Amino acid sequence: MKLLRGRLLDFRDMPQSADDTAALTYIEDGALLLDGGRIVAAGAFDDIDARGAEVIDHRPHLLMAGFIDTHNHFPQMQVIGSYGAQLLDWLNTYTFPEEMKFVDPDHAARIATAYFDEMLRNGTTTPVAYCSVHPSSVEAYFTEAARRNIRAIGGKVLMDRNAPGGLLDTAQSGYDDSRALIEKWHGRGRAHYAITPRFAITSTPAQLEAAQALVAENPDCYMQTHLSENRDEIAYTMELYPEHSDYLGIYEHYGLLGQKALLGHSIHLSERERGVMRDTGSVAVFCPTSNLFIGSGLFDEGGMRREGVRIALATDIGGGTSYSMLRTMDEAYKVCQLQGQNLPPPLAFYMLTLGNARALGLEAEIGTLIAGSEADVVVLDARATPAMALRMETATTLAEELFVLQTLGDDRSVKQTYVAGEAML
Repeated sequence: MKLLRGRLLDFRDMPQSADDTAALTYIEDGALLLDGGRIVAAGAFDDIDARGAEVIDHRPHLLMAGFIDTHNHFPQMQVIGSYGAQLLDWLNTYTFPEEMKFVDPDHAARIATAYFDEMLRNGTTTPVAYCSVHPSSVEAYFTEAARRNIRAIGGKVLMDRNAPGGLLDTAQSGYDDSRALIEKWHGRGRAHYAITPRFAITSTPAQLEAAQALVAENPDCYMQTHLSENRDEIAYTMELYPEHSDYLGIYEHYGLLGQKALLGHSIHLSERERGVMRDTGSVAVFCPTSNLFIGSGLFDEGGMRREGVRIALATDIGGGTSYSMLRTMDEAYKVCQLQGQNLPPPLAFYMLTLGNARALGLEAEIGTLIAGSEADVVVLDARATPAMALRMETATTLAEELFVLQTLGDDRSVKQTYVAGEAML
């Protein structure tokens, strides 16, 4: 057994404001008792029976549930920060040539190792990733996740048109490969499979029918794709699918929506599309650093939330420019500010933990520090840099401290990451 001592911050519900303390639990001198990969007790240090446990003192740092990143591309690590293109040109110029390398299992394994190194260094304990079209990339992703006992979600992209030959499958081969990967990996250890048509531009109707079959046959798998990221993307999509009235209607027609549908970006949506998102329980995934970097547009976080659309937050590496969910929150705050909206710090940290866990339907396993949850924990230092330490001299509330982490924090603020109770840094 291990006992982690520090300041505990945990969420019970979605905070409504910066001073909504009813939605969270904060314990100044707290403790987490870990055993068998789970949290077996949480509370004040003096109230936890630590007999027989190894005590690890993280004071004065914050202990929180590990971060959850709901949309990223592990094959894109070596194109992050590529200069000067919007979405479709960016894919053709940078992304597709890079992803072609993942036919090589050794390359896939090397990048998978680097990917999980970065996730953990930034406090992310549950990633949701697009792999490449090659089954070898999926094998590398889940093999490395299993080696570290990380709860990971991912899948092979389905692409049978509008990409280089080395990245194309067929409707049938994509179905067959995905089915085999689901049988091997889904539910094995902490792995979850995501059926992954990249987006409508790179899938024919026949392939979307194959994806529909996979979703129907595997209702406990996730489905992830891209939606309405860029106006040129939307126009091209509607040229390819003129029989549909809007972009979301394509995925709706092929039965891809629902509680386990993760729709990356979801920026330029009509009133009808928002209503369908709400009514089906599909998740709009907010990727602020990517949306700003590629110039795609501003996600309407406040409006979507008011309309009852489920929302998650993500880095979208490598269109996104940081592996850090702290940096991602900083950009999310700015996107909201530009639209006259607000993202108070407690809400931002809720989104990284319990909020994203709820979006994935995994709140019984991850996203909180309550007894019974998996022991995925991040240790945060709001004084990690000289500038942060100087600013913290004048911070007097928990909300101020969280906002310092949100606006100035990065991987240097992550002092330790625990996965299933094991220290990873």
